[in-house]
Amino acid sequence: MHEHQAAFLEHLTDLVQERKVDAVLVAGDIYDRAFPAVETVRLLSSALTRLSAHTTVIITSGNHDSATRLGFGSAIMRDSVRILSTVDGVDTPVVLEGDDHDVAVYGLPYLDPDLARPSLIAADGTIPARSHEGVLAAAVHRVREDLDVRTRARPLRSILMAHAFVVGAKPSESERDITIGGVDSTSSTIFDGFDYVALGHLHGPQVVPVPDSTTLARYSGSPLAYSFSEKDHTKSSVLLDLGAEGAPTVELIPAPVPRALTHLEGTMDELLGPRFARHVNDWVRIWVTDASYPSDMQSRLRGSFPHALVIQHLPATGSASITAPAVTDAMNPVEVAGEFVAYVTNQDIDEAEKQLLNDAYDEVTRKARIA
Repeated sequence: MHEHQAAFLEHLTDLVQERKVDAVLVAGDIYDRAFPAVETVRLLSSALTRLSAHTTVIITSGNHDSATRLGFGSAIMRDSVRILSTVDGVDTPVVLEGDDHDVAVYGLPYLDPDLARPSLIAADGTIPARSHEGVLAAAVHRVREDLDVRTRARPLRSILMAHAFVVGAKPSESERDITIGGVDSTSSTIFDGFDYVALGHLHGPQVVPVPDSTTLARYSGSPLAYSFSEKDHTKSSVLLDLGAEGAPTVELIPAPVPRALTHLEGTMDELLGPRFARHVNDWVRIWVTDASYPSDMQSRLRGSFPHALVIQHLPATGSASITAPAVTDAMNPVEVAGEFVAYVTNQDIDEAEKQLLNDAYDEVTRKARIA
């Protein structure tokens, strides 16, 4: 997907220049794994070089990233590229200076409870609970203490970046599980008091209510769809305007869709006919509903849909809703094979097919005895 990721980054760079954006915030999951491919690292390097020529880029690490690898060299990077990936630095903001007001941006990387707890012990010796919410609450407490000191010296607007799974938010199939100690989410109430909370982790763009608070919290979501559960998402970037006073305003800027993600369902004749021709260039998941398993199903469909990711035979009635029987050593192999054929084709095998299976089994066992 590098080509499509590059298309989004091109769009983002153009947006930064056109709208004179002061800062780009990315709340974690810069990569999709701790050991990213070389081409992926090059793509990030190119994007940061181009973006930082026009704006400040502030990045935190997510649960997919290696915080240490992502943060390598952050201390010697130019001021316009700030990577906030350490637990010890959660209460040290990047301050964006404006003509009439400043904005303090605090970055919370993904906090693994087992790794983060020793660094978040309170002054009175209290150790955070071994949970997602426990370490987040401890980190946010430190941020508040620093913010309180700064706002006493000069009026200051605040943004908190956090890579977290907040109670009530809607996940997709793409996010990696972050359950630790039996708890994988946190209440949004811990974010009360900040002007804006930029959340990372979930792929669906959405507002997260913070009860009894003026805090605005949002997941911007992923710029591309990464599973079919995201096919109906409208991917976007959040363009935030945070003035000297008053509530933040948000404009959602739609992201480009280099290749749509589409679910197709029908018989082979329907799928290969004109009805679905407009989807030949999409990423597609195909469910084939013919009563029996079509001949050369995979090759015929991939010939028409070169970007097919999933092709399954799911008859409209019958085997799609039936659980395949468990196989034991005591069962007759020919009967097992016959049941499998019936399960896949959604119809019982006939005498000719049964004889074919018997002949095949006899041939295999004969060769085994000779060997």
